[in-house]
Amino acid sequence: MKVKIHALFEYLLETTEATPEAIVGFSLSASPRLGDYLADLNPDQSLDWNGRDFRGLPELRDHVLAQAGLTGICTPADVLITAGAAEANYLSILQLLQPGERIVIEAPGWPQAEVLAKAKGAEIVKVKRDEAQGWRLPLDRLAAAVTPGTRMIFLTNPNNPTGDLLSAAEVAEVVAIADRVGAWLLIDEVYAGLEWDGPRAPSVAGLYQRGITTGSVSKALGLQGLRTGWMICPDAGHMRDALILRENSSEIMNIMGEVIAEVALRPSRYAAALDRARQEGAANLAQMNQWVAGQHLLTWVPPKAGLIGLGRLAPGIDSAAFARFLLTPPYRTFLMPGSAYDLPGHIRLGVGGGAAVRLQEGLDRLGQALQDWNVGN
Repeated sequence: MKVKIHALFEYLLETTEATPEAIVGFSLSASPRLGDYLADLNPDQSLDWNGRDFRGLPELRDHVLAQAGLTGICTPADVLITAGAAEANYLSILQLLQPGERIVIEAPGWPQAEVLAKAKGAEIVKVKRDEAQGWRLPLDRLAAAVTPGTRMIFLTNPNNPTGDLLSAAEVAEVVAIADRVGAWLLIDEVYAGLEWDGPRAPSVAGLYQRGITTGSVSKALGLQGLRTGWMICPDAGHMRDALILRENSSEIMNIMGEVIAEVALRPSRYAAALDRARQEGAANLAQMNQWVAGQHLLTWVPPKAGLIGLGRLAPGIDSAAFARFLLTPPYRTFLMPGSAYDLPGHIRLGVGGGAAVRLQEGLDRLGQALQDWNVGN
């Protein structure tokens, strides 16, 4: 099995030394500082592993269930702490999907599943989201794609990168589609908690025996650097298989990631942090909507949830070429081209980072670059 680079990560590698002065597209909430947690940390804390449970600190796993609304539905034994949601997805896909088996994914969507499925030699079937319908996932086409023998369905909810949000009824319908053929259903929830249009949908691990919920403290809480996430699944066999694979990759969690994540997810602290992230995200989203409304070379469908969405460029503007143009003087602004999601006519816009990202400055530079590109081309 050889994992090949995806266009999204390739662009990040190519531009990592570009030193932009502005960023339009922050995909996570404003990041806290270590000092915000010092009062709750024990200076005598051992820097060995937690020494209590290979699956992660028991109190952290309790918090994970609580934030997902799964307390009393799933048990701490159904939770595995991982190096971010990315490792949780990795462990599930590698243990469950075999060469030649079918995986159904959404497009656009988080590219990890496709990258790993290609490396495994699986059959990949994509269900395209409908931009004209607000990037809605067409469940009739999903149902048609999930045929007998389908091994796995991989989705993100809220959707990454469009910000679409499946409702409780739609999640239940997806569960029924998976159950009809006995497929595993993995739903990545890294943006859960940041819903702008509708309530948070139920986590699939509480709805389906073969349901897998993954998430992390990276996006809503801005704690990406902790590399702390989780997998929730009621199937004991899969949880053990995931634990065995993790023992042969990252082996055990980093103790500081576990300890700080446990503090961050304590109910009272989590509620306050999420409220702050929602206020800052909503303010930036309102600013973004107002700015896009004044553009004649760009439109977008505002996200229903999460901190990113896709803007459609005017015909003839290639996103990859334009993104590189935007990095050059005098603009020196970074954004992710839609070509990273096989959408060369789009760009990714983000409203994360709070006030510190100076969103308006980035938007002013983006607007000027669009005008100059239009004149020069």
